[in-house]
Amino acid sequence: MSTLDGSLESAAERPLGVLIVDDEPLARARLARQLQTIHGCQLLGEAADGESALQQLDSLDPDLLLLDIEMPGENGLQLATQITNRPNPPAIIFCTAHDEFALPAFAVAPSGYLLKPINVEQLAQAIAQARRLSKPQLLQAEPKPSPASGGRRQIKAVSRRGVQLVDVDDIRCFIAEDKYVIAHHSGGETVLDESLKELEAEFGERFVRVHRGAIVAVAYITGLRKQASGTVVTLSGTEQTPPVSRRLLGPVKALLEAMV
Repeated sequence: MSTLDGSLESAAERPLGVLIVDDEPLARARLARQLQTIHGCQLLGEAADGESALQQLDSLDPDLLLLDIEMPGENGLQLATQITNRPNPPAIIFCTAHDEFALPAFAVAPSGYLLKPINVEQLAQAIAQARRLSKPQLLQAEPKPSPASGGRRQIKAVSRRGVQLVDVDDIRCFIAEDKYVIAHHSGGETVLDESLKELEAEFGERFVRVHRGAIVAVAYITGLRKQASGTVVTLSGTEQTPPVSRRLLGPVKALLEAMV
């Protein structure tokens, strides 16, 4: 096991990355100023609509969204529904001038609901609550119990070349690409018609999620490496270096420290 970059990072110690989503520039500016006074928060970016928010969600990987509800195009409730259906979604605090959306908002994402004009004390309290609620998400990179059977020993893949059987113990990682998942193993790569969520549920004892689009075999992890684009996990027996999302970096480090 190679030496880890940096010291063990807990969820309570690292900054909470925040993305502000509001179509009103003045509202975004006000929230940004307030965030500067709240300890442990880091403003990652701003978005004026749902489409821009989804793009920044993929690139910035925030821990928390401060989300307006009434916006042009897709409103905040619709956007929140999309986001919460993703793997490892960020916490969401709705920031709106309308109290009639409270019940549907909490049904979608119950982290917080603030009415404008928002003062810094209200925002700080809501963020503290959201941080507590999101702690289970930050621990999702730990290995999960699997069924007593440990899942299949082989995965069957059907392609133009026929039926291929891949030993699960030989797989280094599963990477999501478009509508498919690629299993990388000593014999190369195999396209699977299964989702990462299904594979993680079945093989959770042997694989750990490091990114929204990647789970890796714990037995083949050799360490973490920092690159200009972020942190990646290194694996033996493959040149694949899946990225580690900022939100899952702390738990992945904790897992590797426990393995040393």
